[in-house]
Amino acid sequence: MRKQTVVAELDGSEDRKPQTDEARSAFTPPPGVGQPHLLEDDQPTSEFALPEGLSTEPPAEPEGSAFELPGGGPAGGPGSGQGGGPGGSYSSRQLPSTFTPAHGIPMIRLSKEAPWQDRMRTLLRMPAAERPVVETVQRHDGQGPAVPRVLDLTLRIGELLLAGGEGAEDVEAAMFAVSRAYGLDRCEPTVTFTLLSISHQPSLVDDPVTASRTVRRRGTDYTRLAAVYTLIDDITTEDTDVTLEEAYRRLAEIRRNRHPYPGWALTVASGLLAGSASVLVGGGVLVFVAAALGAMLGDRLAWLCAGRGLPEFYQFVVAAMPPAAMGVALTLLSPVIPVEGGTSAVITGGLFALLPGRALVAGVQDGLTGYYITASARLLEVMYFFIAIVTGVLIVLYLGVQLHAELNPDSALSPYQQPWVQMCAAVGMSFAFAILLQQERSTVLMVSLNGGVAWVVYASMHLTGEISPVASTAVAAGLVGLFGQLFSRYQFASALPYITAAIGPLLPGSATYFGLLGFAQNDLDRGLASLSKAVALALAIAVGVNLGGEISRLFLKVPGAGRASSRRAAKRTRGF
Repeated sequence: MRKQTVVAELDGSEDRKPQTDEARSAFTPPPGVGQPHLLEDDQPTSEFALPEGLSTEPPAEPEGSAFELPGGGPAGGPGSGQGGGPGGSYSSRQLPSTFTPAHGIPMIRLSKEAPWQDRMRTLLRMPAAERPVVETVQRHDGQGPAVPRVLDLTLRIGELLLAGGEGAEDVEAAMFAVSRAYGLDRCEPTVTFTLLSISHQPSLVDDPVTASRTVRRRGTDYTRLAAVYTLIDDITTEDTDVTLEEAYRRLAEIRRNRHPYPGWALTVASGLLAGSASVLVGGGVLVFVAAALGAMLGDRLAWLCAGRGLPEFYQFVVAAMPPAAMGVALTLLSPVIPVEGGTSAVITGGLFALLPGRALVAGVQDGLTGYYITASARLLEVMYFFIAIVTGVLIVLYLGVQLHAELNPDSALSPYQQPWVQMCAAVGMSFAFAILLQQERSTVLMVSLNGGVAWVVYASMHLTGEISPVASTAVAAGLVGLFGQLFSRYQFASALPYITAAIGPLLPGSATYFGLLGFAQNDLDRGLASLSKAVALALAIAVGVNLGGEISRLFLKVPGAGRASSRRAAKRTRGF
């Protein structure tokens, strides 16, 4: 009885104890509202209980539901697939392999000791999402850069470089450097043969700003090219303060500057180039004079055609005719005036002054660096120039054949056996080429010596070692490209002034002449063989120059540059 009394008391005390907050349900009515009537089978619901009418079993889907798994699809609940792929939904408990590595994504740092060309090439080869944040070099306005003016300045600088013969990759690197120096992030420059464009997107939600410019005229002036590179170097250097107005003023001065050499000096340089080339292939004093006179006459006729507004194709046709006519005239006079070295050397010397080696090297370089549209246009331009030279020479050779001129294609040209004569002729060719390219006076001596070294390498391998002329030309051109890149990297300038004139002694003038002579005498087999050799030598020059430049970037670092001057290249396509 006592136990029952205690239990009853406890029950009564339990009934009188107020409910705590933990025992109160989420569905407890507020004060003043009556408790709903509960049936016998009902239980107080907690906040985690399912409401009435809901079941833990998923409802059966009707036939033909839009959410029904297709036949043959993998069965499974949520998380059976990987990352929301087919066969399952995305589950945070079954994540795919992590995108970010455990040690984090390394920050890309570009050494400031490296030349701006190498730093910009590195950025251009990166995807836009992986490029580091731009570091503004020229800070002049707290409100930010004037986007339209910066884009216009960038396009004008790129126009001068492209018109001067620079490769497409170098032009894009220069445009990229200028835009980043003035604080424009997310810029994408694009360069084709005659069109330059640049696009800037301020942010992901703002509209992009795009500007373009067309190159109407091309001119060879490496002094102007060097001045543009100096301006870009000052803009990209933190120690030099160059405002937009100052950059525009200096750019206008570069455009207004006259050429460093007068017209008569260019004509004399053209004669010196043809005469040195004729001596290089075995001509004597008379051949030197005849080749020089023919080249100077052709140069003056080309200037006259340019003043009349004729296209460059006809200018090349006219310029190729006087040297060939001079050679045919010496052939007709050979019974009276003995000619040392053969009259073929006269025509060959004149062809050396006309072959478009600069455009050929630039075209092959654009193709090797992935700018195929620009490379195709440049090589097409080279083909038109070559056809113009062929047309001019063939007209004169046909006339010579009709006049019974004894043009003997079997008389192969043999250079002098004295090495010092060959060296002087090669240095003279490079010197004249540098004058024709309007180079700075400070670079003429260096590029002339570079051309002499190139001929020494070629003659040692081909004439002494009896190695294939194509392989010898490629090795010599590779050294030219290597030395040219070294000079340009330590001078923070363009490599073209140190390379283009130095490849003059390597141009395939004699192979081109004998190919044209074969066509003039209806010997197509011999003509095609000689022209094929000329094309192979030209490609060997272009590939060798490009390979020498790439070797300098790979293995010869600027002190303090570290790995910053390395650049990513496109992966090979593997057939697709």
